[in-house]
Amino acid sequence: MFTLLTTPNSNHKLVSGAELQSGHKMKNIIYKVVNHDQWAAAEVAGEFAGAEIDLEDGYIHFSTSEQVVETVEKHFEGQFDLLLVAVDSDQLNKLEWEPSRGGSLFPHLYENLALSAVVAVHELPVGKDGKHIFPDDLGNS
Repeated sequence: MFTLLTTPNSNHKLVSGAELQSGHKMKNIIYKVVNHDQWAAAEVAGEFAGAEIDLEDGYIHFSTSEQVVETVEKHFEGQFDLLLVAVDSDQLNKLEWEPSRGGSLFPHLYENLALSAVVAVHELPVGKDGKHIFPDDLGNS
């Protein structure tokens, strides 16, 4: 279902969660939503410094599998060039869980994202109803 992400120096292929289940536990995976240009720039740079909102806030915003659908609905509605980047939170040194929307704890990274912590990159297409289509195995990748 997923295709290979073709960007310069790309080391990350688009995969299904089933390919990752043996090596990564669901609770350790957090997600970052980016557009293709942002991710291509990160792959060239070797790290992700954040989107404009991340740079303004001083940290990179992430969501858990339970939070990411609402995050996309709230902040990315109508955007067609999105990727869902799955990250192993155990590999992040400066990750803080802080209250945000509705008092829920959200993961915030206070350093650039090392691409070595990325375990998968998923396309995030938009369906006919205008809503983004998430991987069936969200939470496993």
